[in-house]
Amino acid sequence: MRDEAAVSLLFKAVAMLTLVVLLLPVVIVVLAGLNAGDYLTFPPKGLSLRWVVAFLGSATFMSAYVYSFVLALVATLISTVIGTLASLYLSRSRSGAAAALRGFFMLPVVLPGVVLGLALYIFYVTTDIGLARTFAGLLIGHVLVTCPFVIATVTASMVGFDLSLEEAARSLGASPWTAFRKITLRLIAPGISAGAIFAFIVSFGQFETTLFLTVPNHEPLPMAMYISLRYKFEPTAAAAGIFAIALVALSTVVSSRLVSLRRVFRA
Repeated sequence: MRDEAAVSLLFKAVAMLTLVVLLLPVVIVVLAGLNAGDYLTFPPKGLSLRWVVAFLGSATFMSAYVYSFVLALVATLISTVIGTLASLYLSRSRSGAAAALRGFFMLPVVLPGVVLGLALYIFYVTTDIGLARTFAGLLIGHVLVTCPFVIATVTASMVGFDLSLEEAARSLGASPWTAFRKITLRLIAPGISAGAIFAFIVSFGQFETTLFLTVPNHEPLPMAMYISLRYKFEPTAAAAGIFAIALVALSTVVSSRLVSLRRVFRA
């Protein structure tokens, strides 16, 4: 009992230290965005909403924020559908190629974002298919990056899934789509919602892939922050980071409160 208590106490201490290390950059960004000085410095020279107001009044940053939100939302919808279908196949397939396909689908997570973005840009340019520096080309890059997160969460929710539940529904007269919608989809809904929220967060803050695929005069928020820090070094970029952090935190809270997607598919 003493050993278990000691291990538990040590685990709690390590977990708390890890949480502090992870949250420290967030605190620094927030304080830098509330800086009363003229330049991006830390510790801040007093606290002020000056740069928050500047962000809200900036056409560049606000348009970039909305653009990133729309891009992340569309990428999330597409990657959720594709990732869920891929997960269903991978979890139910008895083929030896399923393991290879699973590794193939997870490659975007292993590859650095710079490599993926550069590879896509070279592919678009050399093939001349009209996707270079377009919204569609950027969207494809974001879907490739976010899809593995949906596949991972949905596949995890499929572990131990009892196929006899679907078979029982079919034996009672339900069509394949009805059995899937009312049985399978409701049981894996928490995994789908978790994967969707992960996909949205990753897409909204994606920088490396976006760097090579961004559309001229339509920069997402990470690119707008990068350009601002490169040429002006004003706290406006940090203020933009506050709103990005707030959106991610809100998304996390909503996902934690979301029990399932049953209401959407309720008959």
